[in-house]
Amino acid sequence: MANKELTYKEVWNTLSKVDCSEHIEKKMNLSYLSWAWAWGILMQHYPNAQYGFYEQKDTGVPYVQMPDGSAEIRCRITIGNLSREMWLPVMDNRYNAIKNPNARQVSDTKMRCLVKTMAMFGLGHYIYGGEDLLYLDEKKESKADEDVDIPDWVTEDSGDAVEKNINQSNIETDGQAVDIDPQTKEEYDNPDWADVFFKGFLATANLYDTKKALRDAMQVGDTTLQDGTVSRGNAYKFGKIKTHHPDLHKQYMNELKEFSKDLPEGEEEKKDG
Repeated sequence: MANKELTYKEVWNTLSKVDCSEHIEKKMNLSYLSWAWAWGILMQHYPNAQYGFYEQKDTGVPYVQMPDGSAEIRCRITIGNLSREMWLPVMDNRYNAIKNPNARQVSDTKMRCLVKTMAMFGLGHYIYGGEDLLYLDEKKESKADEDVDIPDWVTEDSGDAVEKNINQSNIETDGQAVDIDPQTKEEYDNPDWADVFFKGFLATANLYDTKKALRDAMQVGDTTLQDGTVSRGNAYKFGKIKTHHPDLHKQYMNELKEFSKDLPEGEEEKKDG
């Protein structure tokens, strides 16, 4: 048993259950996990874990330089026989990519990228449901006039269970009702929010190696934190998208269908078969 190899599922189940709520730092209304605390937790569970960053072989520069001069940090964490990678651009306080970054900017981004790579193993993964991807401003053209099929592996009522609560977060702004989360200030009726959330979800979709695992991730429920506040789960947010942005919802479901087309179905209830 001492030589038993770890599995991704085992590590994910261990680290994803760690409560990170008291160690989240806020900056510009975004959430970040303390890298020192996160690494300490990883060491408690997997003391042999190692990490490394990409370096240019000829110069030793610790980032990938893009044609426009901007930089991307790439990190890899290895736990036993398992490894995950993540990347993050070096950005300014407006989340714009920085050209020819200095040492401090590179160092800060490396620590953020290290934490994001830990999230790929499960530690604090829910923090990265889109909030730290606000720098992404690429928008895919809407297919509102096109009939987009919803994947047959996604239940038609995905998110319907929360539509009845749609008015709970509604507030009045300049005489118009808007749907804003009172805690995170996420504007659920804003299509930009929907795009940011979905890109954040899609960025971690490669964690799931079956259709069932991906479907389960979409249906993650709310979490009540130690201070009594509620962290909304993916099911709630997909429900908000379906309510406020039905055309985007169809587009996103179609993208997930394309993403998962080569994945096996996964363990389902087969007793009746």
